[in-house]
Amino acid sequence: MKTHQEKTEMLEKIANGITWWVGSIPSLVFHTLFFIVSFLLPILNIIEFDKMLLILTTVVSLEAIYLAIFIQMSVNKSRERIEDIHEDIEDIQEDIEEISEDIEEISEDIEEINEDIEDIQEDIEEINEDEDDHSERAKNVMLKSNVNSNKNEIKALKDKIFELQNKIDELKKD
Repeated sequence: MKTHQEKTEMLEKIANGITWWVGSIPSLVFHTLFFIVSFLLPILNIIEFDKMLLILTTVVSLEAIYLAIFIQMSVNKSRERIEDIHEDIEDIQEDIEEISEDIEEISEDIEEINEDIEDIQEDIEEINEDEDDHSERAKNVMLKSNVNSNKNEIKALKDKIFELQNKIDELKKD
């Protein structure tokens, strides 16, 4: 036994099919032939002209009522889809704003790290000028190594920011 939802979906499919068919070339041909035959019936004395007009008017009126209902159903369905798409777009825009904020925070962090590295480099230069001790030089080498490591990390962070900015640009285009 079919559920209410299954019955509704089936009726919607039928309505969509009829709406599509009415807007097609076969429908145009069928209606044209139907009207020609209708007006030929009184000429061929098969039915009286008044009765033919009454039947034709009734059929056309009923068809117009059902077509209006089917078309309104299609309009309603399209409106629902447009509302869903609008909600999706709003969600995407919120995500893009959050990503932009994250990128700004990462950029600020990188700037701070760069400043720290510059300070460390200045300290290393001062140490090199002031001290000739080998153990101090070993410390300097380690500090330089740390600075180089930090530089590599910063470069990786900058690359990641660049990738995120490209993704944001792509999302904005879509």
